[in-house]
Amino acid sequence: MTKVFLIGNLTRDPELTETAGGVSVCRFGVAVNRYSGQEERQTDFYNVTAWRRLGETVARYTKKGNKIAVYGDLQIRQYDANDGTRRTSVDVIAQDVEFLTPKQQDGGDSFYDAPAAQPGAAPKKKPALEAFDDDGDIPF
Repeated sequence: MTKVFLIGNLTRDPELTETAGGVSVCRFGVAVNRYSGQEERQTDFYNVTAWRRLGETVARYTKKGNKIAVYGDLQIRQYDANDGTRRTSVDVIAQDVEFLTPKQQDGGDSFYDAPAAQPGAAPKKKPALEAFDDDGDIPF
């Protein structure tokens, strides 16, 4: 079993598509910094795939440059390139994604922001709570 945990920044906006069977799939890239023994920073780039609801959430609430944490499995594939050479691709299949960009740095398009009010619309009132009649009986 090979698990990976990455913290980095999105290298491009997530791309949400569907398979022929109608399953949502989101693909995005993550740049992860690492440091060599001589304090020199290097960057590794990973391709990440998130399926179904997780992929839809990533596509909806993140964009290029956002910092995220990804937990998932490594998938190693081999394929033939257009020039006839055999290539190897290492991809991450996300099992969980955490959004790490604070909302004030996100430009207002964040999971944590409330939906924008429509121009000219009256502000919505909070619903009133109803009284609860507790006669002490357990309902089950």
